[in-house]
Amino acid sequence: MASPAPNLRVLVDANVLVAGLGWPRWAYALLQHAVAGDFQLVLSPYVIEEARRHLARLVPDALPDFEEFLRLSEVEAAPDPTPAEVAAHAYLVRDPKDVPVALAALQAQVDVLVSNDKDLTESEALQTQVPVLLPAVFLRDLMSWTSEELEAIRHRTWQGLPEHQ
Repeated sequence: MASPAPNLRVLVDANVLVAGLGWPRWAYALLQHAVAGDFQLVLSPYVIEEARRHLARLVPDALPDFEEFLRLSEVEAAPDPTPAEVAAHAYLVRDPKDVPVALAALQAQVDVLVSNDKDLTESEALQTQVPVLLPAVFLRDLMSWTSEELEAIRHRTWQGLPEHQ
């Protein structure tokens, strides 16, 4: 399943972090690869705070798990862009809230940005500078997951995980 690429540097956005902590599907599997050291996870303070804010609202019970995940995955810090940089690069994505994420990925010179957000995945201006992949595509293309392995977790629940049975 995994094709470890520890030199691969990957920035994920807040929606991947929230999905990975809220539901045991593709984003969860991606985060498990980060904890295993199969690639270098890169996060900016903006992304971390966005994830905390959304987790507090959507799945507050997952907040301690998020802090444990951050500790276990040995995150590489990417600096947040300045407000002036965000304003100057507003053309990168449709939603202004996504500009700091796009800029963090570009400034950190990551190999790939992973997101479920169409404003990032469908931005031609961003895609010309850094590949932006959905979690399942990342698992398939960079972690060598098969279609069968991906399909097997499409609807998985926490009860479907061995440690939760």
